[in-house]
Amino acid sequence: MKPLTKLLLLFFCVGTLNAQTIYEEFDSNKLGERRQIKIQLPRNYETNTDKTYPLFVVLDGDYMFEAVAGNVDYYSYWEDMPEAIVVGINQVDSREEDTYYSEQNSLPTESGASFFEFITMELLPHMVSSYRLAEFRVIVGHGETANFINYFMLKPKPLFQAYINVSPFFAPDMLTYVPERLKQFENKMFYYVATSNNDLQAVKEDAKTLNNSITAIDNKNLLYHFDDFEGPTHYTTPAHAIPNALESIFFVFQPISKTEYTERILTLETSPVDYLNEKYEMINDLFGLEKKILINDFKAIAAAIEKNKKFEYYEDLGKLARRDYPETLLGNYYLGRFYEETGEPKKAMRTYKSAYILEEIGGYTKDEMLDRADAIKRDFGF
Repeated sequence: MKPLTKLLLLFFCVGTLNAQTIYEEFDSNKLGERRQIKIQLPRNYETNTDKTYPLFVVLDGDYMFEAVAGNVDYYSYWEDMPEAIVVGINQVDSREEDTYYSEQNSLPTESGASFFEFITMELLPHMVSSYRLAEFRVIVGHGETANFINYFMLKPKPLFQAYINVSPFFAPDMLTYVPERLKQFENKMFYYVATSNNDLQAVKEDAKTLNNSITAIDNKNLLYHFDDFEGPTHYTTPAHAIPNALESIFFVFQPISKTEYTERILTLETSPVDYLNEKYEMINDLFGLEKKILINDFKAIAAAIEKNKKFEYYEDLGKLARRDYPETLLGNYYLGRFYEETGEPKKAMRTYKSAYILEEIGGYTKDEMLDRADAIKRDFGF
């Protein structure tokens, strides 16, 4: 991401967070104290009462929350990821105790075990009962807390489906535990690691050692991304890592890009409509979200059909458009193109004309539909 873009994103984050953030004092029996948490709800959360949202849990919430919440709000605004609920846990005075682990096996013990139970047995149930959550959950940590987030992955049934490790300060045995666990997953698991050339030496070495181990894993369910940045320090790496992590996790959720169109869709030997269906089915499978196909994605598939002159695929595209946008003329346009290019001009003319009572959408207009019908009438003398 370019420096100017990062600066604009920073202003966007600062400008949007205040009105959306809830501050709570959470009374924890497991910790024996009250813990501050911050919660950002998506825009229009109160009005979209039927919608559910992925959950981000952010450790080191005293300084990491704003970085994550701002990026989540920004990317979801542009539909590059789903809207999500973000909760940050303040650890400014308790970080060392919260991340305490046994020197014998590198697993949480004493105050570290209590913090683990606080998240699993108190915070997550509180979020589930208080807010409309989808099944997809992400956890984020930096330094020592990046090590800690991996303990949730070691459970027989992991509580999170995505792990964002920023400049992780790993416990010794985690370099063995993590790759061994990542080999075993039978469901999709997103795993992200970031370091930089100016990071702490121990962090750099561990991150690269772990990267070598993970890249050797043969597991189609593992969706892994590693970043080794040039320039950032241990304390500025999160500003670079969080946007990259979101992009890697939610790549399939993003609208069809120019690269995806050129390298994947135009080169297909099979139906581009099947590709579109599979893309959105994957969104549902991965994130538990029903996402309506974007108009621009319809238009990308239509452009590929035109360029490759595979007009027979317009029929399925038209039926898909009628399903998702039944009140608009989108489906009629594609079906009209199907009939027009496959030797049924009368059907094409009638299909174009019948769109007059439907709503315009995505640059497709009633005037264009009538012009196409008139052109067929002139050409064939109907």
